[in-house]
Amino acid sequence: MTTFSEMYIAELQELVNLETQLADALPAMMQAASHPSLKEAFAEHQEASALQLERLLAILQKHRANRRAHTDQAMEALLDETMKMLTLLEGDDLRDAGLIASAQKIEHYEIAAYGTAAALAGQLDLRDEQRMLHESLEEEKEMDVLLTELAKGEVNPDALAA
Repeated sequence: MTTFSEMYIAELQELVNLETQLADALPAMMQAASHPSLKEAFAEHQEASALQLERLLAILQKHRANRRAHTDQAMEALLDETMKMLTLLEGDDLRDAGLIASAQKIEHYEIAAYGTAAALAGQLDLRDEQRMLHESLEEEKEMDVLLTELAKGEVNPDALAA
């Protein structure tokens, strides 16, 4: 039988896998993007993901838990759909709009995952860990807002005009 603490560790391990998969995909997303501001947003996300991964690994080390290699199937599906979308959309502007749509789906998944892990840490009275996870959660929310602003202000109007 799994304990609440074990469930929390499993959530952290899933987040490690999620961040690792995203780190592997972001360079291709960056390369596919044509708007400089979108390329920059993906580069910022790559930096944030590296810091978030460091936080997660530090928490796991504190619990003497390994990073447990497994594939987060939901993230894998989101990334597969992103790569499939890149092959279907023609034209830089339309492809950028599709990239943002895909990236926001990924962001929302990350927001849910970090929110869950932070809530579990709070229930376990692990305040430092909860703070670290909440910091990552806020970074994900900020990236979501940035992507929305890029879509509304630049990318979608350009795609519509193309």
